[in-house]
Amino acid sequence: MAIGDYRPVESCPDYYYLDTGMYDTAGYGSVYIVDAERPAVIDTGIGTNYERILEALEGTGIAPEELEVIAPTHVHLDHAGGAGYLAAECPNAEVYVHEIGAPHLADPERLIEGTKRAVGDQWQYYVEPEPVPEDRITELSDGDTIDLGDRALDVHHAPGHAPHQVVYHDPDAGAVATGDAGGIWVPDRGEVRQTSPPPNFDLEGCLADVETLRALGPDTLLFGHFGPAPASDELLDDYRRTLTDWVERVEEKRAELDDDEAVIEHFAEETDMADVWGEHKARAEERLNVRGALVYLGS
Repeated sequence: MAIGDYRPVESCPDYYYLDTGMYDTAGYGSVYIVDAERPAVIDTGIGTNYERILEALEGTGIAPEELEVIAPTHVHLDHAGGAGYLAAECPNAEVYVHEIGAPHLADPERLIEGTKRAVGDQWQYYVEPEPVPEDRITELSDGDTIDLGDRALDVHHAPGHAPHQVVYHDPDAGAVATGDAGGIWVPDRGEVRQTSPPPNFDLEGCLADVETLRALGPDTLLFGHFGPAPASDELLDDYRRTLTDWVERVEEKRAELDDDEAVIEHFAEETDMADVWGEHKARAEERLNVRGALVYLGS
C-alpha cells in the first residue's frame, strides 16, 4: 500500500486504514475511518497532507459535512495535529479527546513548543496545528463511550505513554485503536518497537497499558503506526519485554558513558531500523526514545 492509499481493515467491517505518509515514511501515519451511522475518524496525523483524510472519506462515501466524530487517541501532534484542520473542513464533527489533552487542542501553543523540543529536526515534516474551537471539543475520561449510532467506542485511559492517551475499544468489531499504548507495529518484521518520548513516558504505566489491551481481548489491534495487526498474547508479551529491555539498555549505557548526549548518539548510531524506516527517521526515532527513557530514569 502506497502513501495516501486506504483500504478496508479485513477483520473489522466498516473500518478503513489510511496511510497518511507521515515523515515521508510509508505506513508510519495510521488513520482509521469508521463508516458508522455517525461516521468517525480515529487519529488525524500531523496535519501535513490532511487532505488525504478528506480524499479517503470521499472515497468511502462520507462527505465532509457527514463526519460527526474526530477522535485522537492522544494529543501528541503525530496523532492529533490534523484535528483542527479536519474540524474546519467538517463542520458537523465533534472532536473527542481525553480531558487532560483538551486544553492543548483549543490552544496548541505549549504543545507546539514541546513537540519542537522533542522531535528536533523532524519538525520539518510538520505544520503548526490549527486550534479546535472549544465548543466543538468533547472531553473524555476513563469509562466513557462515544456513540456512533450503530456501534460504540468504549474509552479506556492508557496514560503510560502520555497522560492524555486513551484507547478506543469497539466490541462489535473486536478491535482496539491503540494509539501508542501497544508500541509501534513493524509489519515487515512482525514485531513491535518501543515508543518512549519525553517528557511523560512511564515504564510502569506503559506495562499497565499493555495489560489493559490484553484484558479487552480484541481480535485486532489498530496500531497508531503502520496499520492493523492480529491481536495475540504473544505480541503483547513481546512488547512488555521490548519495553523493559529497552529501559534496561539505556540505563546500562548511561552508567557506562556517564554522558546523556553520548548515550543518545550511541543508540542513534547503532539503530537497526534504518533498512525499514530510512536512516534519517530511524536515527531521529532512537534519539527521541532515548531522551524519554533518560527522563524516566531521572536524568
